[in-house]
Amino acid sequence: MKDKITYIFGHKNPDTDSICAAISLSYLKNKLGIKSIPMTLGSLNEETKFVLKYFKIDEPHHLNDVKIQLKDINYHKKCFIDKNISIKDAFDYINKYSLTGIPVVEEKNKYYGYVSLKEISRELIMYGSNNRINSSYGNILKILNGNKILKFDKEIDGEIIDFNNRVKYNSSSIIISNFNEEIIKNAISSKAKLIILISDNNLTNDLYNFAVENKVNVIGTPFSLYEVSKLISFSNYVKNILRKEETPTFNEADYLSEFLRESKKFKHTNYPILNRKGECTGLLTLTDCNNVNKKRVILVDHNNYSQSVEGLDEAEILEVIDHHNIGDIVTKMPINFRNARVGSVNTIIYEMFVENNVTIPKNIAGIMASAIISDTLLLTSPTTTQNDINALNKLSKIAGINFQTYGIKLLKQGMSIKGLSNKEILYKDFKSYKVEETMIGIGQVLTSDYDLINKDEMIKYLDEVAENNNYRVLTLFVTDIFNNISHCLYNKSSEDIIKRSFDLKDIYEGVELKDIKSRKIQIAPYIMDTIEKE
Repeated sequence: MKDKITYIFGHKNPDTDSICAAISLSYLKNKLGIKSIPMTLGSLNEETKFVLKYFKIDEPHHLNDVKIQLKDINYHKKCFIDKNISIKDAFDYINKYSLTGIPVVEEKNKYYGYVSLKEISRELIMYGSNNRINSSYGNILKILNGNKILKFDKEIDGEIIDFNNRVKYNSSSIIISNFNEEIIKNAISSKAKLIILISDNNLTNDLYNFAVENKVNVIGTPFSLYEVSKLISFSNYVKNILRKEETPTFNEADYLSEFLRESKKFKHTNYPILNRKGECTGLLTLTDCNNVNKKRVILVDHNNYSQSVEGLDEAEILEVIDHHNIGDIVTKMPINFRNARVGSVNTIIYEMFVENNVTIPKNIAGIMASAIISDTLLLTSPTTTQNDINALNKLSKIAGINFQTYGIKLLKQGMSIKGLSNKEILYKDFKSYKVEETMIGIGQVLTSDYDLINKDEMIKYLDEVAENNNYRVLTLFVTDIFNNISHCLYNKSSEDIIKRSFDLKDIYEGVELKDIKSRKIQIAPYIMDTIEKE
């Protein structure tokens, strides 16, 4: 269980707190023996980029979703056969693993086709009407439990000829004989493709030398004429009897949900699985779909489905570490859920380092301190607690920074909105919430450049986004942390809710809200409470 990778990530439209939490918690988990990787659900903002560059830490890779993929299923991996093995070996392989068919591959495991018991049965029933042999010397030798007398050709391609019919012998003839010197001599002189000597017969020295001279392949077998005639057809290459109609294949990166939907159209029970190079990785049966290794995840800085990764309901949530209101995340099994009323989730993670007696490296301490500075607005936010203050002091000392000087420099990195589109401004730091069936979207941007926003165009954009995404309330709070005010822009239909949420006598687009800075404890709760009381 410890060997499996756990993905750690924050919310969509990530901020510095969520990204640094994923990185710092991943470091801690790895130190505790739990293999983990920090991930991001979106592009990093300028502030976060500044932090990671300053402390020389790589940006996390993007996590698109955690849906169950075919590679997460315990299917029959490496279950395939080479196109040049015998039909008999193919049957034995299928029978050994209780399958009804199997993928066939060529060089470098490139997918070639599919063979089922149906094709093998057809070959068995039709044997006798087709005396053609297209196989390898080795396959024939194995099928007949034979001994190699003379081998000149790796490939044996010819037709079985009645050993009493001398005139038909040629370079493609395959003769099965109980040792008739005249017939064998005639076969050798005709440069026959293969002579099979039954009942452990062998060549005389003269015939042996004659066969060497004419490069005629010879195999000896303990089997009788009847046994050889019955078995030799099954030495043919399995590639000769592949299913004629094209068998649907799937890629190991395909989603299980898509596979189940598509498989209903084909109504097969077995499906070859390929990778992006077209190489076969194995066989997936419908019953395999019950044995799934869900992706393991730990959520930081959020606990709402709407704020999290796509396919979260298909993943195994191991742990949640957050400092927001309790959301709608549901798990089937008990998990570690740690939530505290602090200004930054990194404050909680700092306490976890202390509790586990794990030393915090200088660069990890630096990004954790940066996250606390960012989320508490340099300890000025009403969300700030004594725990945040204590953690920031300790982490700053480890990182070797003056958090006041560094903090002002850090916050200014994310404040410029010059040149940003309406979409970029809204989603710079955006979170969505759900109150029963009501969707709420709250964007917040920290800047002193409110006048740079084209108010009319932004309002129009908010209305479009709200309508297209079923938001009843969609807002943008433009917060000036130095003057301690926020301007509120909103979609038109939510005007009354905004008015009641902030107890305003007058309501208008861009209304100035004094002492409102925290989305977590001042903005989102007020709006959600208003909707709940309706």
